[in-house]
Amino acid sequence: MIEFIDAAFSYGDGAIAVEADLRIGNDGVVGLVGPSGAGKTTLLRALLGQLRPVRGEVRLDGVPRVGYVPQLETIDWHFPITVGECVLLGRVSESGLWPWPRRSDRTDMRALLDRLGIGDLADRHIRALSGGQQSRVFLARALIRRPDLLLLDEPTSGVDVRTRQEILALLRDLNNDGVGIILTTHDLNSVAALLPEVACINRQVIAHGTPRQVFTPDVLRATFGSEMIVFEHDGLLLTADAPAHGVQHVHHAHLHHGPPHPDDAALREAR
Repeated sequence: MIEFIDAAFSYGDGAIAVEADLRIGNDGVVGLVGPSGAGKTTLLRALLGQLRPVRGEVRLDGVPRVGYVPQLETIDWHFPITVGECVLLGRVSESGLWPWPRRSDRTDMRALLDRLGIGDLADRHIRALSGGQQSRVFLARALIRRPDLLLLDEPTSGVDVRTRQEILALLRDLNNDGVGIILTTHDLNSVAALLPEVACINRQVIAHGTPRQVFTPDVLRATFGSEMIVFEHDGLLLTADAPAHGVQHVHHAHLHHGPPHPDDAALREAR
């Protein structure tokens, strides 16, 4: 069990960045959903041990080995490092031999790159990759630690539909192998609605449960600060901004007319 017990976090200026009273299992797939600046990354930093609460506490059952995948926009893509070297950085704290990785480290690195479909890119500079390939590199860097718990900050941001599907499918496979996964996202339809469990965050925990339990107009308004409608189409739970002129909220209404949602095929495939 991962627990935020009446926890509050600040970055030193005295202002509270986010408060959390939240309990989640450490072996499932959980999405932290909310707008930019809501405190999602702060909660990941707390789980990494990088940020201590100014009030309350954070508890992790046991001492899990944690892997972390940062937001791609935080990476210095001009840093002179190859794909293989970047992945091997995930083993630095274990081997104590950097910059001389062990043969077993290199074997594991190449096996991970092969599994992620980028086995032929080990010697390429990280800048010379597509967005999807870059995402896989930093996922491999986290996985080479053999984590019990994998934390991902906006792992599908900026990637195309196909790559998004592949990342979500890979995360499901990892979870089936016993890896707990917590990811942040602001993408409701293409990511959050496909997760088994979500927590809506906006400086505090607004709601926690399955998407069907928590994706209501009231919760989404409190989370994103705008009017939204929630509906079901072809078995898919979808959200959208309410029209500017104002319509009554629709929750889980079945639509039988109109063009398909542009992400319907992607959602159905990812599901």
